[in-house]
Amino acid sequence: MATTDRYPRQATTLALAHALSAAERGLAVIPLSRTKLPALRSPHRDDPAAPPCHGACGRPGHGVYDATTDPARVRALFAAAPWATGYGIACGLPPHHLIGVDLDTKSGTDSTGALRELALRHLFTIPPTVVVRTPSGGRHLWLTGPPEVVVPNSAGRLAAGIDIRGAGGYLVGPGSRTDHGVYAVSPGTAHLAPAPCPQSLLRLLLPPRRPHRATPGGAHGRGLVQFVQAAHEGQRNTRLFWAACRAYEDGIGDQLANALTEAAVHTGLPEHEARSTITSAARMTGRTP
Repeated sequence: MATTDRYPRQATTLALAHALSAAERGLAVIPLSRTKLPALRSPHRDDPAAPPCHGACGRPGHGVYDATTDPARVRALFAAAPWATGYGIACGLPPHHLIGVDLDTKSGTDSTGALRELALRHLFTIPPTVVVRTPSGGRHLWLTGPPEVVVPNSAGRLAAGIDIRGAGGYLVGPGSRTDHGVYAVSPGTAHLAPAPCPQSLLRLLLPPRRPHRATPGGAHGRGLVQFVQAAHEGQRNTRLFWAACRAYEDGIGDQLANALTEAAVHTGLPEHEARSTITSAARMTGRTP
């Protein structure tokens, strides 16, 4: 795919420059197309039976899992996507553990007012922090979280028009050009560093604790769940797939699926992705039609 007259190579050059600047500040980045989606397509797109891959194959095209702060790697990703006109900033990664609060204005929602009501009800104040203006008139607030806390992505869970970008998600970086316009840092915030997320807000961002339930499959089932819970970034999907395969081979896959999903989400894997991995394991072991 080549750049078009509307989005000349200059747009890619500018996006790369902004992405390299972000990477210098410890923000892991990926190239984005003008639709705000990752610019590189999955290398496994023509093999629907392939197990989920988050980059272990060594090829680019794994979305946010390609995100990097290495300048050489950033340049290589953009070289592979000369049609890129923007860049995404991965959330939840060290050293910033970025949390994005996306205040949308579509459909007439008053997301700013909703956030203000939440702040009054739960007694928190958003500290001075980086704010990015979106082409539609919305705003992205950049906050940071504690290293030991995994904030999941959510859409409208806090209130209408408020989306959260956490582990496994990304924010469109300032300077990115899209079909609808350019993302830009709000005046007076460019010099700021992302501020720590207020504790009261952070508690709202975390999923509610579920009551403890006995793990199906006895000690063997608990062992598989603990194996998934112990996964670190880069091995979460692989561990989940292996554990799910063992569970289905031993006849406890369906009973253990929810416990395995919860364990994977606890490590930072999005729930829909965890369930997709478990479905793939069931298919691979011949437990589904």
